[in-house]
Amino acid sequence: MKRIAITGMGSINALGAGVAAFVDGLRAGRCGIGALSLFDSAGFRSSRAAEVKELPAPAFAPRAIKRRASRTTMLALIAAHEAWRMAGIEAAVAAQAGVVLGTTTGGMATGEEAFRRTLCSAKPSPRLSEWLETPVSAPVDTLAHAFECGGPRLTVSTACSSSANALGIAADWIRGGRADTVLCGGTDSLCRMTYSGFNVLQALDREPCRPFDKDRAGLTLGEGAAVFVFEAWESAWQRGARILGEFVSYGVSADAHHLTQPRPDGEGAMMAMRRALAEGDVAAEAIDYVNAHGTGTPLNDVVETRAIKAVLGGRAYRVPVSSTKSMIGHCLGAAGAIEALACLLALQFRFIPPTVNLTHPDPECDLDYVPSRSRAAELRTVLSNSYGFGGNNTSLILRGYDG
Repeated sequence: MKRIAITGMGSINALGAGVAAFVDGLRAGRCGIGALSLFDSAGFRSSRAAEVKELPAPAFAPRAIKRRASRTTMLALIAAHEAWRMAGIEAAVAAQAGVVLGTTTGGMATGEEAFRRTLCSAKPSPRLSEWLETPVSAPVDTLAHAFECGGPRLTVSTACSSSANALGIAADWIRGGRADTVLCGGTDSLCRMTYSGFNVLQALDREPCRPFDKDRAGLTLGEGAAVFVFEAWESAWQRGARILGEFVSYGVSADAHHLTQPRPDGEGAMMAMRRALAEGDVAAEAIDYVNAHGTGTPLNDVVETRAIKAVLGGRAYRVPVSSTKSMIGHCLGAAGAIEALACLLALQFRFIPPTVNLTHPDPECDLDYVPSRSRAAELRTVLSNSYGFGGNNTSLILRGYDG
C-alpha cells in the first residue's frame, strides 16, 4: 500500500488564524468559546459559539473570488493557502492535483442573506454571486480555481465525519493512481439554519461544552477550516519536500440505528476504529493517543468511551484521550480535518491537547481525558474519531515523521 506523506497544513478556527496560533492555543488549553456575535441568538437555547473573530482577507486570491466567496469558502481559502505555500507545490504539479473537501453548510449563510433580501424586497437578489456560493460544492470549486488544480475534485457531506472522510478519499485517490497530490480537508461556518436546528434538537449546552464531564449538557457549535497537502511518499521524497507526518489509514462504518443518536452498544464506533487499524496494519497496542469525537452530549461521550475500551482493551486506561472540541467547539463538516490537524501538531510538537471545562468526572467516562492542561508526551501513532449524525463513523490513523 502506498504511503501518504503530509507536506502542507493550514488552519483557521476560534483559536486564531494559522497553524502557529492553533498549536499555541492547544498547548495553552485556551477555550475559544464565547458569546455568539455573528447573528442574533435571542430566543435560542444557547447564545454561545466558537467563532472565528478575525477573518483575514486572502491577499493571494483574485478579486473576483474574494468578492463572491462565502464565509465558508473564505475559511477554506485561508487554510488552503497556508498549506499550499508550506508544501511548495509548483504549477506543473498543481495542474494534475486533486481537491476534496468536507462541509455540511457550504455557503448556507450567504444563501440565507440572499433569501432574506428577496423576502424583504419581494424580488430576487440581484447578486448572482450569492446564488453561486450557496451550494456545498462551492468551496471545492473555488479552491480548484484559486490554486489551478486540474485533477479530480469532490465535495463530501457526511455530517460531522465529512472532512475525516475527505482525508481518507484523498489517500485513496493517491493509492489508486488518480492523483499524486491532493489538496484536502474541511470547512464550515456558523449560520442561522444550523444554529437553530441544533437548538430545536436541544443539543446545545448553555455553558461552554464539557466533554466527559458529569454535568455535560450538549455541544457548542464552532467554525473553521483545516486543509492539508497529501502526496505520494515517493513523489514528496524525490522533490525534496519537507514531510510533516504520515496519513496511515482510515476506517468507516454506519450505525444504521438513528438519525441523531449513536448506537448505545458502540458497535459502529468500534467497527470504524478496527477497520482503520486493519487497513493500516496497526496493532491496537501501538496507539499512543486518541483524539475523541467528544461532543459533550450525554450519550455520545459514554458510547465513545465504551467503544475505545472495547478496541484498546485494558490498555485503554493508559492511553490519553482528549476532546479538542472543548476549545474550538464542534466545527461540523470541518471537525474531522481540524482534529486530524490537532493530532499532527501533537505528533510534531510532542504534547497531548487537553480537554478543558472538565471539572466533575463522570463515573461512566473513566478514561484519562487529560483534563484542563496539555501534557508533554512522545507520540508515534495516534487515532482520531469522527462520528456524524445518521451514524456516519470515521476513524483516522496518523503517524509522526522525524526525517
